[in-house]
Amino acid sequence: MRKAGVLSILFVVVPLAIAVIAEAQQQTNVPKIGVLSSGSRSVSGPGSRLELIRQGVRELGYVEGKNIIIEYRSAEEKFDRLPALVDELIRLKVDVLVMSSTPAALAAKNVTRTIPIVFIGVSDPVAAGLVDSLARPGANITGFSAISAALAGKRLELLKETVPKLSRVAVLWDPRDPNAAEAWKESQLPAQELGLQLHSMEVSNANKYESAFNEAIKTGSAALAVAGSPLTVSNRKQIADLAAKNRLPAVYHRADFVDNVV
Repeated sequence: MRKAGVLSILFVVVPLAIAVIAEAQQQTNVPKIGVLSSGSRSVSGPGSRLELIRQGVRELGYVEGKNIIIEYRSAEEKFDRLPALVDELIRLKVDVLVMSSTPAALAAKNVTRTIPIVFIGVSDPVAAGLVDSLARPGANITGFSAISAALAGKRLELLKETVPKLSRVAVLWDPRDPNAAEAWKESQLPAQELGLQLHSMEVSNANKYESAFNEAIKTGSAALAVAGSPLTVSNRKQIADLAAKNRLPAVYHRADFVDNVV
C-alpha cells in the first residue's frame, strides 16, 4: 500500500479510535492508544504506520505525551510473543488497541472481548476469523482490509509485460502470515493463465533469505514477486538488494522496497 493510501486510512482509523476513547473516558484521564506490530521496531521510523498515527493525532489537535499517550510494542517477527504483548498493553490500561497485521489482530481478539480493537492491513478479515462479516463485524473489533493479496495476479501480469519471455517466477512469502499465504494462493490461477511456473520461496526467518535466493536461481527463476508480511517489510532492503544482486526483475507490494537499493 502506498504511503498516501496508508495515511488516508489512518486518518479514518485515528478518529475512530479517538471517538471510542472519548466515549470511554470522562475527560479525567489522558486517553491511551496501544499499537502492536508483528514486525521489527526498526520500521517504526518516518513513513511507518506508527509515525502516520502520530501525524494523524497531531492533525486532530492531540499532542503525544500531553493530552494523548501512544504505547507501541513490536513482536520483532516472533509471533508467539503477540499474546503477551497484548496483555502488556492491557495492563497499561489502553483505551483502544490498534493492530497492524492479521497475527496481531488475532492475538488481540483472543485476549480481550471488551477493549475496542482496530486492525489495519488485513487482507481478508472474514476468512481470518476476525469479524463475522464486512457489513457487521460484530463484537469489539473493526478496521480496514487491504487488497495486497488480491493484487498478486496483477503483479505477475506486470512482470510478464516487463519481461515477455519470462517463464518462471519465484514468489517470496512467509507461511506464518495469513496475508502472505493468501497472496501465494491468489497467484496460482493468474500464473497458469500467463503461462508462468511459480517457485515457492517459503521463508519465515530473515537469516534464510540468501539461501532461498540461491535456490530460486538454481531452479531457473528469472524474476521475483514478494508477498507482503511483517517479515518481508522489516527486511525489505535486504530483499531488494538480493534481487538486484541476482539480477532478478522484481515486483513488490510497497514502493519503499526499492527506495534505497544499492
